[in-house]
Amino acid sequence: MRFALLGSGSEGNALVVQVGSTRLLMDCGFSVSETVTRLARLGLQAEQLNGILVTHEHGDHIAGVARLARKFGIPVWMTHGTLRFQHAAFADIAVTEINPHSSFAVGDIHVQPFLVPHDAGEPVQYVFGDGAFRLGVLTDTGHATPHIESVLSGCHALILECNHDEEMLRNGRYPSSLKQRVGGRFGHLNNQQSAALLSKLDNTHLQHIVAAHLSQQNNLPALAVAALSGVLGCAQDWIAVADQQRGLDWREIF
Repeated sequence: MRFALLGSGSEGNALVVQVGSTRLLMDCGFSVSETVTRLARLGLQAEQLNGILVTHEHGDHIAGVARLARKFGIPVWMTHGTLRFQHAAFADIAVTEINPHSSFAVGDIHVQPFLVPHDAGEPVQYVFGDGAFRLGVLTDTGHATPHIESVLSGCHALILECNHDEEMLRNGRYPSSLKQRVGGRFGHLNNQQSAALLSKLDNTHLQHIVAAHLSQQNNLPALAVAALSGVLGCAQDWIAVADQQRGLDWREIF
């Protein structure tokens, strides 16, 4: 089982997960040409994708999904609450509505969706598995919940939102309304919130942790890394950071 990110942040997000010959894309906030270019960096072609899983309808996650799916004939999965805001865009695309409380399989990959508190129609995040190992993904979440803690506990790899530093957001250039949205209970996790969540998980099997969805205006990679490494008691260079432009190269889980 392996995973990589095409990019992570407010300008576009996409994650690739591969088990055997099954390759899934989670979200796509990039144009078709940009997605194809970023996939090529990983040695992949869009024609090799077996499906696209959508977390929610915000543009940095869904803007490129319909065009990519249409061009390459890729099936799409999303919640009913997400699809109801996207009916026109996906009218001619094979979309499967998922139950956020029920797991399902796509080829060799087991997919477990779970609901998260975010200002969208019916937002979810996912845990991906191959029967032996689990990759948990959590971004675009305003606060942690007991359900989130339960789902992510015991994962072998985690992609965890570290959107902003609380002080940088408070003193930054965003208008007050946007500061309240980003830092609110249906916005995004800050570094300390992510670290607090991490401290409550069973991390005994953890092989990889990735700080993701960092704000380019309101955070610094060093601050996110320090927060997460402080909880794990590990060297700071063990914490990976997903970049907006470069994403993150393949990571193997074994």
